Amino acid sequence: MKPEEARFRRALDSADPSIRFYLMYGPDEAGSRALADRLGAAVGADAERIDLTSATLKADPARLADEAAAISLFGGRNWIRLDPATDDAVEAVQALLEAPAAGNPVAAVAGALRKDSKLVKLVQASDAALSHLSYVPEGRNAVALVIDIGRDLGLHIRNDVAVRVAAVCNGDRALISRELEKMALYVDAAPDRPKPLEADALDALGAATEEGDLSKLANAVFSGLPQQADDELARLANEGIEDIPVIRALSRRALQLAQLRGQMAEGESIDRVMETAGRAIFWKEKPIIQAQLARWTPAALATALTRLAEAERQVKAPGYPGSALVEEEVMTITRFAAKRR
Repeated sequence: MKPEEARFRRALDSADPSIRFYLMYGPDEAGSRALADRLGAAVGADAERIDLTSATLKADPARLADEAAAISLFGGRNWIRLDPATDDAVEAVQALLEAPAAGNPVAAVAGALRKDSKLVKLVQASDAALSHLSYVPEGRNAVALVIDIGRDLGLHIRNDVAVRVAAVCNGDRALISRELEKMALYVDAAPDRPKPLEADALDALGAATEEGDLSKLANAVFSGLPQQADDELARLANEGIEDIPVIRALSRRALQLAQLRGQMAEGESIDRVMETAGRAIFWKEKPIIQAQLARWTPAALATALTRLAEAERQVKAPGYPGSALVEEEVMTITRFAAKRR
């Protein structure tokens, strides 16, 4: 862990009274919200959370400093979560940092912010504020995240099992947490009675395998099933799955189909392609993917990949309009596949 990150986490976990404002920004919004919750836990289980938005603060810049200085009815500290945090909140944050007193800390969650963002510059220039850039965990970091979350739930997770969970959950912290919570219930693990998590538990629940939630969406999209795709999008949104994991799960399926299609272009039959794919395809999904191969052409898959890449670019860009954009792209691809049924 880098020294800057270690300092940030120490300050969060102790609710350091010298820090008034914590900014968590970057592509891993689930990770940023998890960090914000750590501040809430440090302030105290009985503390009230006050939720504000940048739009609210733009209309009333004094409110943030007022809420930070307010005294709880029960005499303790509260904490404030600003979500989303954008440059619209700069005037309010500056007033907070310059205020004579502020007892309630602020955790601000933002998506992708530019390096020249006024909010980022303001926070980085203040001794009473800290910032953290949240990246989606990948590789060893994702595996370590699985092990750490599991440990908090009372699960002892071997590295090979953690690799499976991290890969299918695409490093998404919210999805990893939800899957591991199911695993903990299944093996009857808790912090006071830790249990090992073995591969057979994953197989038994069909979680953290290619039977996982995101594959259900990919199956519906590339099989051309609009109603199922719409239902899956609604369920994933309700369970807190972010847009980036959705886009990347669909991109992985499109790329997988494109690679298999490439083998067919070299003269191999669909049956032969599926046979040689071996364990690269989960056995229960082989009939589904075989049917998708018959539906999708290389040119159509290239177009789908381009659209998904553009959707991810817009999600990461400042001023991202919201999940409706991703939902529309997903449904456009699904409707195209439906026409070829």
